[in-house]
Parts: sequence; structure tokens; C-alpha cells
Amino acid sequence: MKKAFVFILLLVCVITVFPACTTTADEASLSSAQIQSTATIVEVSKYGNVYLGLPSQIFLEAFSLGDLVTVQAGDQYIIAPVVTSYSDVDSSDPLVKVDGDYVEVALSYADFAGTYSVGAGDDLVITMYQEGGYLAEYEIRHLERSESREDYASDEIFANFRPLSGGQLKENFLYRSCNPALDDARAPYADALAEKAGIRTVVNLADSEESLLSTIDPDSYYAGLYNDGQVVLLNMGIDFRSADFASKLKTGLEFIISHPEGPVLIHCNEGKDRAGMVSALLEALAGASMDEIIADYMTSYVNYYNVEPGSLQYETISSIITDFFTEINGRPFPLNSLQQVTEVYLVNTVGLTEAQVESLKAVITE
Repeated sequence: MKKAFVFILLLVCVITVFPACTTTADEASLSSAQIQSTATIVEVSKYGNVYLGLPSQIFLEAFSLGDLVTVQAGDQYIIAPVVTSYSDVDSSDPLVKVDGDYVEVALSYADFAGTYSVGAGDDLVITMYQEGGYLAEYEIRHLERSESREDYASDEIFANFRPLSGGQLKENFLYRSCNPALDDARAPYADALAEKAGIRTVVNLADSEESLLSTIDPDSYYAGLYNDGQVVLLNMGIDFRSADFASKLKTGLEFIISHPEGPVLIHCNEGKDRAGMVSALLEALAGASMDEIIADYMTSYVNYYNVEPGSLQYETISSIITDFFTEINGRPFPLNSLQQVTEVYLVNTVGLTEAQVESLKAVITE
């Protein structure tokens, strides 16, 4: 990737305090001189994240993890923290991610490029807003994990593989895991566990046919399921507010309805975010409580990152799932109406008919 990068001292525009918001240049007010970097967008991911032609190592010579920066996209100004993971911020909030070779600017669980109307070839200007302004929050949220099986207590924990439960869900009918077809250390374990569980139907939230065929082991159990037509590939983004997410979710749920023979495996790449949202919806549809859904969602963070239940970190991250249901409903709601909220979402937003919702419920519940 070609890079465009320069450090300069200048007067910068600042607009508000965190959390993020957007304003125009006319609404911005002047601040004191700060270090600034300008870089060109060289790639936009399918999730709407933008990659800059700016090496993270060079960027971190001027900025540090936990800094708050101003990101200028055209005449829009966005306050964002410098972090290493999407989970380091709340859902919908912006972030400048520096854990890869090149700087990435994104919205957590949303489409940055679409929201701010930017694409490859456009310049973003990143300016210091508040040195260390997000550091305390970052230290609470920051997560690290090992990629070595020997650091985990079981194959199931390493592969984030487990059955869903709660409400009236059929026992050992719905499972979730990391990607059994990805070319990484966890995939062989997830594949072996899928075979052991007798998985017969798979909803793959992450892959297109091209990406699947580029990584799958042709001799794996998963490959046999795919060759038998038992795997639906959704290539789904992570922005659950988008029409694309709803459309692909509809396809996946219709696949479950038309393939009622279980067990069914739902996975993305890590089995944490997209799989977490879809699992939460199915659990809620089956009558699971919010506490049951949060406990399952947070098991991925316990498995991968050793997040301690009851800790401030656990409580902070678990808000992702409560915020998810609030957003799909459009407003807060009584917890005893969670199943109804989910049914309305599946009909009004996802596009299932009421008859399909009842059919789906019949497939997954006792």
C-alpha cells in the first residue's frame, strides 16, 4: 500500500467531548496547537472500516494508546480513541485501531465509510484532541488472548464451542463456535467438535464462497457438510443496523427453517460478535431471559480473554448485548417483553413473516 503521511504543528478544530459525534467545520471551535497526521484511505473493508496508507508503528511515534484524537473526514469532525480492538469502545462509537500493520478507522458494529461518505483515495486528518483522554476506559476494556491451545483448559474453550441454552431451546440443538473452516489454530478444534456434536446444518455468518474455499480443509468434516449443501454462506457485515445485515440474517434464519434437522452450528470467525448477536436473537425468541443471554454472550469473553464475571470489565462489555436489544427496538423496554421485541424485529426489520417466525420457533424450541 502506498502511504501519505506528514506530521505538522497547526491550529486544529475541536468540537465536543467523548462519546463521538459529528459536526461541520463551521461548527467547530479552535484549540491549541497539536500534532496532526494526514493519510489516504487505501482500502474499505466489507464492514465499512477504512484502512489508511499509514503504518501503525509510525503513527504511534506521535500518538499513544488511550489518546483521544479528532478525525477529519471532509467537513466532518469525529472524536475517537486510539485503541487495539473494536470492543474497546461502545457499539456505534468510532475508533482508531492500531493493532495491525496499518492504521484502521472504524465504527464499532457499524459502517464508518458509509456513515461519513468516504472511500478509497480520500484523505483523513487525525489530530490530537486529548492526550491520554481515554486511557482509563481503555485499560478497563482492553483485551488480550493467546493463540496457543496449551493456554486453555479445554478444546471447547479454545474453539469457543458450546450449545445454546435458556428459555425453551431444545437441548444440544443450537451450537455456536469460531470458524471451523478458517486457516488458523482454532479451526481444526472447532471442526472436530462439530463432528463430535453431530452438527448437520451450518449458518456461516462470515464467509463468501470465495473466502471459504480459500481456507477450508477439503478433508474436514465441515467440507463434507458444505459439499452436501448443509452450509449457508452469508458473508455478513457486523453493522446490525444495516439493511444488508437484516437481509442476510433473513436468509440464514430461512435456512434453519428449511433445514430443521439438527444440530445446527452458528458461527462467524471468532464466534463472538456476529454469532453473539444471532445467538442472542434465537435465545430471546425461545424465551430466554436477558440474564441468560448475557451469560452466554459473555462466555466468549471469559473463554478468550479470561474476563472475570462480576468485574467492572465484565459489566462494561456486557452492555454491548443490552444496547443491541435496545437499538433493534428503538427505545428501552421492559425485560419481560424481550421475546416480543425480538419477534417484532424479525418481522418488521428482518422481513420474516409471522408464520415464518412461528416456524423458526417450532424448530428451535421444545
